[in-house]
Amino acid sequence: MDLTITKEQIAEMTIEAFEGDIHVIDQREQVAKAVSYLSTYHTLGFDTETKPAFKRGQVNKVALMQLATEKECYLFRLNRIGYPKELEALVADPKIRKIGLSLRDDFAALRKRSGQTPVNFIDLQPYVDKFGIEVNSLQKIYALLFGKKIAKNQRISNWEAADLTPAQLSYAAIDAWACLRIYNHLSRTNPREWLNKEE
Repeated sequence: MDLTITKEQIAEMTIEAFEGDIHVIDQREQVAKAVSYLSTYHTLGFDTETKPAFKRGQVNKVALMQLATEKECYLFRLNRIGYPKELEALVADPKIRKIGLSLRDDFAALRKRSGQTPVNFIDLQPYVDKFGIEVNSLQKIYALLFGKKIAKNQRISNWEAADLTPAQLSYAAIDAWACLRIYNHLSRTNPREWLNKEE
């Protein structure tokens, strides 16, 4: 298997779909139960979404935080519920590993809501380097490993809309879940063995 992939190759692939359950958390009274459940896992997929800003000088706060297991994804609508202490504590919990991609951007967005430092995060961009993978976007890494493409057409949609569309929910869930799936897939393999296998 090549350790890089082109946009043309990805365009020919079928689109990945998240078949698990999606839970939208948009009321504060839902948070404690959701976080308590997620805290039973050792590793979670992580991502955030922010409403795009089209005016110069406009900066929006992160609107959505996604936390995924292999079969479920919880979407916390921070623009509705703020950044509850239970969720803040989970992000800072050293016992729970969180897997994301390009985390510096996510952390910068979260700093606008909290001074709490995120703890025990793994950024897939440097992580995949150990396996000789020469691409660093989520779509390309996922396509390279699993032969399917992640649709990106909802990326710049309105994440502060009164109601998120089914397409937005699916996109948000897949991004966090895909991070977890990539990590789980690679973490089962010793990087040296992986590189030898691919030669």
